[in-house]
Amino acid sequence: MRIYGRTTDAYGNKTWTTVTTDNAGYNDYVYVVNLIQVLLLNTNESPFYANYGIPAQLSVIQQVFPDYYLTLTQQQFAPYFASLSLAKIESATPYYKINVITQQGVSALEYVPVPQ
Repeated sequence: MRIYGRTTDAYGNKTWTTVTTDNAGYNDYVYVVNLIQVLLLNTNESPFYANYGIPAQLSVIQQVFPDYYLTLTQQQFAPYFASLSLAKIESATPYYKINVITQQGVSALEYVPVPQ
């Protein structure tokens, strides 16, 4: 399995990085990158999956909290991990906190800025 994730360095340069199945045959890092990409999407932005993304602007119009869509995203990706916890942290620059334990027991903590 292969996925492309966009990364930004300290200088603001954006590059695409390829993440593939590891040598042992596990796709955990592919799913972590996929989850991060989904959190950066708006609903219906994905050309493949219409149910991926967080509709931040539509949530304001429809008065549905984005946390509802964050919970749906967590439920969609939970079967791929031993443990998955997503939370939106309100601060001067809001972000998503992703706490993952992979199938091999590797713990990862990621912070993804909320797109604005």
